[in-house]
Amino acid sequence: MTEIRSADGTRIATTRTGAGPAVILVDGAMSHRGQSINDGLATVLSGTFTVWTYDRRGRGESGDTAPYAPEREIEDLAAVIEAAGGPVFLYGTSSGAALALAAADAGLPIRRLALYEPPFIVDGTRPAIPADYLSRLDELLAAGRRAEAVRYFMRKGVGLPGPVVAMMRFMPAWPKLKAVAHTLPYDAAFVAAYEQGRPYPAGSWPGVKVPVLVMDGGKSQAWIRNAARALAGVLPDAEHRTLDGQTHIVKPEALAPALTAFFHE
Repeated sequence: MTEIRSADGTRIATTRTGAGPAVILVDGAMSHRGQSINDGLATVLSGTFTVWTYDRRGRGESGDTAPYAPEREIEDLAAVIEAAGGPVFLYGTSSGAALALAAADAGLPIRRLALYEPPFIVDGTRPAIPADYLSRLDELLAAGRRAEAVRYFMRKGVGLPGPVVAMMRFMPAWPKLKAVAHTLPYDAAFVAAYEQGRPYPAGSWPGVKVPVLVMDGGKSQAWIRNAARALAGVLPDAEHRTLDGQTHIVKPEALAPALTAFFHE
């Protein structure tokens, strides 16, 4: 583990493995090193790339500095890119894909950008998030109702059925999810504007100038696949690819070849 400092002094914990061109992996909601589907991906990619993983602020071994703003997370990623000797290849999954997209839009030194299933809602194939989604999350967390905040996120943000969410409290990972519940608004800050059940607003992400690969899983739900396909259509230099047999929890063995081919083009 290597500790670096973001622009505001926040401690950001990183891990570097492998050798080759630098790739940075960005986690989605409630994930960090040791608790992420990117852990296995880093192992697979490390035979070809120098792979950097990091704990987003407020998670794992990274610090957190109030007040939060999305710009701080972009600065965190900029600090990791600098430590990696950028420009880098960047990959983000789920809400981490939305953060990675925002970072590219902000002009960070990125060679190529790969995204897997950013959780945007651009049509009527699932309900949009509630109008008070962000404020409700904030209220629950301010009241110390962390478990309820996680359930609300799973039900209204992710769109899981009520019975599935009710059973989650019996899962071994439940205490770990509650431990990072305070970061749920951090992810919402990057995705809420694009979870309204409407097409992407005109002029979204005008600063993205690099080649982009937008991926989804062949077994994923229609709403998230539709959003991925539409996203590739609005970015100026983007391609869309479906990974057969995959869901939102994509297997590293299926994802790594697609990333390696794209980053080596």
